[in-house]
Amino acid sequence: MFGRLMPREGRFFDLFNRHADEIIAGSEALAELMRQYSDVASRRTHIDRIETVEKSADRITHETVALLHKTFVTPFDRDDIHKLISNMDDILDLIQDVAESAMLYDLQRITPEAQQLAELNEMCCKRVQMAVRMLPSMDNAEAILKLCREIDQLESDADRVMRAGMSKLFRDESDVRQLIKLKQIYELLEAVSDKCEDVANLLEGVVLENA
Repeated sequence: MFGRLMPREGRFFDLFNRHADEIIAGSEALAELMRQYSDVASRRTHIDRIETVEKSADRITHETVALLHKTFVTPFDRDDIHKLISNMDDILDLIQDVAESAMLYDLQRITPEAQQLAELNEMCCKRVQMAVRMLPSMDNAEAILKLCREIDQLESDADRVMRAGMSKLFRDESDVRQLIKLKQIYELLEAVSDKCEDVANLLEGVVLENA
């Protein structure tokens, strides 16, 4: 059981929780960005928010890695700790990539499919946060595994939405530049859910090894 391992182990879980909170903030800002994209002033606000959150999460990641180097006994496998915080950080990096790409491409409109993908990502991120919060106790093993299965299902849903969106884009979009821009946005949005699934797979492995 995790509680028997080391007195300082709680510091890792605190860092995971802080990072998960930033992931939620970033995913919420991205969903709002997609929903309110036609409002230029609101668009800038959400993009700035995502940038601030991503920088904060980077600091937490660096703090976690530094703690890992200084800690002799860890709550679970050292490599898994590094992979977990790195994959969590990748979620926010991709969220920032979506926001920055929309701005750099001077994207003028967002499709319903892009909005739906952002909402699915937000749902995935909320489940990542819930699972991470349960991680300190293996009494929560079944609940964590259930959340991991839900993330897997949401990632499948996102994949279907992206494929449908791509099909519609190539069928109906007459502006080639707009098509290329939206195709990239779709792929980045879907990559967020892929990375959430990577985190879920890692959490599942940690639970199965330690429960």
